[in-house]
Amino acid sequence: MHPLDPAGADLAALAKVVARQRAEMERLRDLAATSAVLERAKGVLMAVAGCTPEAAHDELLQRAQDGNRTLLEQCWLTLGALLPPKGQPPAAPTAPAGTRSAGSWDVAPTGTVELAKILAHIGRDLVRVGTPHELAQCLLDHLAPETDADAVMLYERLPEDGLELIGHAGIDATLAAQWRFVPPVSGVVPLDALRSGEPRWLEDLEAESDRFLLLGQAPERWPSRAWLPVPAGDTASVALGVLCRRGGPFAPRQRELLRAVARLCAGRLRAFDTSQEHTGDGVAQTVQSVFDALPGAAILLTPLRAASGEVEDYRIEAATSEAVDVFGRTGREMVGRQVLESYPSVAGEPLWHGYLQALHTGVPFESEPFVYQDAVGEVPLAATYSVRAAPLGDGLLVTWLRHDTADRQEQRLSDVQRLGNLGWANWNLLTQEISWSEQAYAVLGRPGGQQPLGLERLPDLALPEDAGPLTHAIAELIRHARPFDMPFRIDTPEGVRHLRLVAEAVTAPDGTAVEVHGFVQDLTPQRSAELALVESERAMLLQRGILQAERALAARLQHALLPLPVKPVRLAGLRVEVAYLPAQSGIHVGGDWFSAIELPDDDALFVVGDVAGHGIDAVATMAQLRFTAKGMVTTGSSLTGALARLNYLLLHSRDNQSTATLVLARYNPGRHVLAWAQAGHLPPLLVRRGEVRYLDRPGGILLGATAAPAYESAELRLEPGDRLLLYTDGLVERPGESLDAGLDRLAEAVRTHGCGATDSLETLLATMLADERRDDVCVVDIRMPLEGSEGTADGADA
Repeated sequence: MHPLDPAGADLAALAKVVARQRAEMERLRDLAATSAVLERAKGVLMAVAGCTPEAAHDELLQRAQDGNRTLLEQCWLTLGALLPPKGQPPAAPTAPAGTRSAGSWDVAPTGTVELAKILAHIGRDLVRVGTPHELAQCLLDHLAPETDADAVMLYERLPEDGLELIGHAGIDATLAAQWRFVPPVSGVVPLDALRSGEPRWLEDLEAESDRFLLLGQAPERWPSRAWLPVPAGDTASVALGVLCRRGGPFAPRQRELLRAVARLCAGRLRAFDTSQEHTGDGVAQTVQSVFDALPGAAILLTPLRAASGEVEDYRIEAATSEAVDVFGRTGREMVGRQVLESYPSVAGEPLWHGYLQALHTGVPFESEPFVYQDAVGEVPLAATYSVRAAPLGDGLLVTWLRHDTADRQEQRLSDVQRLGNLGWANWNLLTQEISWSEQAYAVLGRPGGQQPLGLERLPDLALPEDAGPLTHAIAELIRHARPFDMPFRIDTPEGVRHLRLVAEAVTAPDGTAVEVHGFVQDLTPQRSAELALVESERAMLLQRGILQAERALAARLQHALLPLPVKPVRLAGLRVEVAYLPAQSGIHVGGDWFSAIELPDDDALFVVGDVAGHGIDAVATMAQLRFTAKGMVTTGSSLTGALARLNYLLLHSRDNQSTATLVLARYNPGRHVLAWAQAGHLPPLLVRRGEVRYLDRPGGILLGATAAPAYESAELRLEPGDRLLLYTDGLVERPGESLDAGLDRLAEAVRTHGCGATDSLETLLATMLADERRDDVCVVDIRMPLEGSEGTADGADA
């Protein structure tokens, strides 16, 4: 190509542009790599030295200049110092950054670069933490995805060689409280790591549980654990614990990471100590010297803020000797602690919000009085306090004010007099000085502005019949120092008031009474209550007598109207057994009844009824229905016709509010047929060849419910061996149980105890009525004998 060729010249110029762009691209790429490494190194240095980003950058520049190295080389040296295990020197760079053949990737392989990146992120975040608890939480957030860490603990070695838990994350408050202080015993892993200066890797708890004391009530929660000393010069006073939820050994990369993290923590922990020392040397130290000479309870607080600026806790910078926390620490023992550590119950309470209010507004806050449990010796004593928080510089001065005990005692004495409606009085017999409490004036009905009465004039206030005994008691007290407790009455515009005077004398050495003190009490409400109680007891006794008389009369009427046969009877070839049991509560007689008689045509009539209610009226209604039903059926009325007439009779009786249920049954021995009708009554129960079933009821409403009832009848052919039970609802009803459940229970009891020819009614009743009877029970047990065993009727009327 000719050098003067225009096309060739354009291509050459284009090539130069491309070359310049490629060079600029390489320069920018190198600059980006340098910036990334620089930022990581700055983050590590900030965590280790506890300095700002600007100070970390200046420190890197100064170190590079002193060592005659480039800035990038110095950055890699700073990052590499954290990574190798103890005893292995960091690798030195062999060439400036930007050259691939002998550059940074030879100094820092891929794994090292990744660890450096993680450490740089941790270092930057550690700069923002302000307490050991925040440090533990920050480490847990970063280590959880890298090591499956589930908890982080920081233990500080105490002067007596024990351990104190200064920071934790991932464990609950109960576990932290239980393991807060660890005594200097053998087998404690963090203490062993601090003594040896070497990490302890617990990767097989089953094997290592014999050698070490494992923290926590459930060691299997963290099957893998690492305890590393945090270096501080030639020694270590803090142990870092990383507890993992995944079992098995730690990978080499994880071990390198944890060693480097332990070195990072050293700088941040030193920053905490420096901050506390600086505070102690400044305002807090001055305040503490003042506090040492002051009485009362007071503390100086410095707010601890999160990265967002929100107050998360307060650190106690100074405390008076009378200040005490919930763990019994006092005065200087509390300095350096946090409020939520010393007073955990204050979180979220009005007191906490008052602190924030005073801190933000600059206006002192004073709490409402509250009761706190003090201890005097070993005796608990409730005292009332108020808390005042006033801004002081950037912190708060908090004081406790205990309300005066003398005022409290005076108030309690006044409350006792008012609540007990009594007042104290004192008479000095030598100086003639008299003093009454305000309540004494009120009890005696005297205006408060008047002079108190002398002891000998008190009988003038009493009613005439009470004045004499009161005068005598006062004379005996003055002459012979004989104390007394005397009731008396006074007349007031509101009526007679019942009072009580209790007095005793203070005597001189010769036994002469020189002073009398005592109290007067108004017993009018108690006396009125006693009189009302006496009247109430009289009324109750009168009512009890009336009830007993009514019960006795009802029982006699019922026994006369409803005699019970002493043994089973034979009616129309049937064996009939009857049982009647009165209720066990209230008036023991009611309206349940039965009839079992032979009719003139040799048929048998069976009736079971139940009148609502108890007492004389129920017995009278029962008698009326019982005899009327027998009379109507005997004179030829049909069963349904008898029920209709009985309904009319009940509707037009003296008490037209009464109701009753009824079953009427007529048995024809020639046909062995039982015809029956019912008025709102429970169905009869039939037992046949071992099977138990209830008969389907014909239509019929209870007696006394309507003026136009409709009654129907049904027939049942009895077979040899059949058993038929007619009963009232008291047999099956129980409180809280449905009627269907009671009927099922009766059927099951009959199936169990009543299917044999010799089964007694008594056994069935004992099974069904195990609990207290709240209602009468009436049962008619009808049995059809087996073939060849029928007896003749004896004409009995049951």
